[in-house]
Amino acid sequence: MFNISIVLYRPDISQVTGLVTELLHCRRLRRIYLLDNSPSASEPLAKIDKKVRYIYNNANLGYGRAHNIAIRESVYYDTPYHLVMNADIIVKAADIDALCDFMDANPEVGQLMPKVVYPDGSLQYLAKLLPTPFDLFGRRFLPEWMMRRRTARYELRASGYDRPMNVPYLSGCFMFLRTKAVLQARLFDERYFMYSEDIDLSRTIHCDWLTLFYPSVTIVHNHARGSYHSLHLLWVHIINMCRYFNKWGWIYDPERRFYNRLTLEAISKK
Repeated sequence: MFNISIVLYRPDISQVTGLVTELLHCRRLRRIYLLDNSPSASEPLAKIDKKVRYIYNNANLGYGRAHNIAIRESVYYDTPYHLVMNADIIVKAADIDALCDFMDANPEVGQLMPKVVYPDGSLQYLAKLLPTPFDLFGRRFLPEWMMRRRTARYELRASGYDRPMNVPYLSGCFMFLRTKAVLQARLFDERYFMYSEDIDLSRTIHCDWLTLFYPSVTIVHNHARGSYHSLHLLWVHIINMCRYFNKWGWIYDPERRFYNRLTLEAISKK
């Protein structure tokens, strides 16, 4: 059994309804949680199906804090798996069932992320090393040509993205989590409002479990990259990156160095 949580903010009702309709075909689904941080409620989403629980938060709680509401339900009901996903994902129910079966067969895996592509089929490089300040701030503010080699290393492009990889940072757009692992990691750190909480959770789980990129399943992500188009979201992004590095270390982060080295060594051997 598994639960799914999707955090919403001013959602496209038709998009969410279409996604949920597909997700309801998952054979081991227990419940879908729609956690709405919008200024006003979206009543149609509360009436989709008895397996869908719509929660209107009446405030913008942020990404991790809203997901934690549903994750705590998975913990309380001892649901083995919990899928955190964005509303802008296109996925087949059978592929989620396949991820669930893979987790059953591999109890050492705490987090799983499939191959993620854009609507045009091009690859999104979302299996990454733990970032340094230069990786995150340089990608955002320096010319692309200046960061090309550094970005390729950070995004593990030399791997080819054609085989499973145990990596310390998997994108928050689609996180198939073992509930026991996310509980051990103490859920999302709610000090982050938006951005960086996925890095934080992935690296914490990675300390004790495998966090796998799994290319046998492919999903589509309509990645909007909001902070590239909004000054407000850019400021939110910067604040939360600073919170991340204040927690883990700006320059001195021995855990980052250790896990990044292990990841690069493992990739170079294959």
